[in-house]
Amino acid sequence: MLHDVRMTEPTPDPLERVSWPVPTDRLVLRRAMPDDVAPTWAIRRQPAVQEWIGRAPATFEEYRTHFLDAARQRATVVVLLDGVVIGDLMIRVTDAWAQAEVRDLGVAVEAELGWTLDPARGGHGYATEAARAAVDLCFGPLGLRRVVASCFADNAPSWRLMERLGMRRESHAVRDGLHRSGRWLDGYTYALLREEWPGR
Repeated sequence: MLHDVRMTEPTPDPLERVSWPVPTDRLVLRRAMPDDVAPTWAIRRQPAVQEWIGRAPATFEEYRTHFLDAARQRATVVVLLDGVVIGDLMIRVTDAWAQAEVRDLGVAVEAELGWTLDPARGGHGYATEAARAAVDLCFGPLGLRRVVASCFADNAPSWRLMERLGMRRESHAVRDGLHRSGRWLDGYTYALLREEWPGR
């Protein structure tokens, strides 16, 4: 039996279309580097952060392996305040669902967003400023048509941030996510289209 073998090009890194670093009023966003393992670990090992993040490695080495994974590096942007890492963002460019005949038109047109900031820096609007910059990048140099973000419904600070960005709650799933405590929790998904973004 003959197999259809096709040579494929390496998948381009969509975040290379951005001129890094990206300054905001008070912050600087840049691509993640290996040296960011320790400062991001210091943030992510805090109980208040581990409560909601998708992966909470038990050891520094486990976290280091995860952080340096090539796919994760491609989607990770760190947030700096006065040169100090205070958190990180996920900007993961994804394909839209599309019917087979138009599938090519749905390639790399959306992004899934996520954020983790040091709780000690809370209350100053840094998370909103960083997340707003991420949306600007998605609808600006990345040329995407839609962004989405999800969280546990109990994670009020996260979904309130989504609402501050003007994102629309598109789904409320009932007990669809298993929390590491063993509880099944509700989940929210928010989204925003490029034409809905005031800063476009």
